[in-house]
Amino acid sequence: MADNDPQVLELETGPDPVYSIIFLHGLGADCRDFETLPNMLDLPAGIPIRFVLPDAPMRPITINNGMVMRGWYDIGFDIDRGLCPEGLEDSARMMRTLLGREEQRGVPAEHILLGGFSQGGAVSLYLGLRYEKTLGGIIGLSTYMPATQLFAVESHRANQHTPIFLAHGLHDPVLALQLAESSRDLLYEQGYAVNWHTYPMPHSLCQEEVADLSAWLGRILNESPSA
Repeated sequence: MADNDPQVLELETGPDPVYSIIFLHGLGADCRDFETLPNMLDLPAGIPIRFVLPDAPMRPITINNGMVMRGWYDIGFDIDRGLCPEGLEDSARMMRTLLGREEQRGVPAEHILLGGFSQGGAVSLYLGLRYEKTLGGIIGLSTYMPATQLFAVESHRANQHTPIFLAHGLHDPVLALQLAESSRDLLYEQGYAVNWHTYPMPHSLCQEEVADLSAWLGRILNESPSA
């Protein structure tokens, strides 16, 4: 990959993958934060999947007093869902690179799922709903939808009916449940197919969430006519 392309960790559940899942980590983490994800999920047997786990760039983060760390965009002390935070569009372009790369490797867009945790989920919602090709699914864990002021004019009809999995902790002290609920409600109002879940957890994952995500993924993978 070119020098300005994201560095990625790739994990394959079998030879010649027919699906790809691009999954983005949260603020301050790195690509290895979800290295165990393929093993955590109960995936359908016989459907080889490539997990693409990219590293966010290093950038100063306002809420952490300007400390430089891996982040998909800058975030301040107050989150304004309506605005596009600094760095978000740059990260979306990086993900476009990875989406195009998977297609070049023989995985069609409708077999690529884009998802992430926290900031990674926000990038996935931002790009996935604006992407001009139909994706296999969008996953947002403990996250929210940013840049909502421009959503009506920037969203693309290609992913109007793409399955969306959203999950959030009832006791999340980092991203308030209300942020996630507002994003869910906006998507409902616009007619998107949202599979919504909450769990009695903080800003993290839990076993029940992984089980629900596995079931949702299983339906998508097994229902595909060319899987």
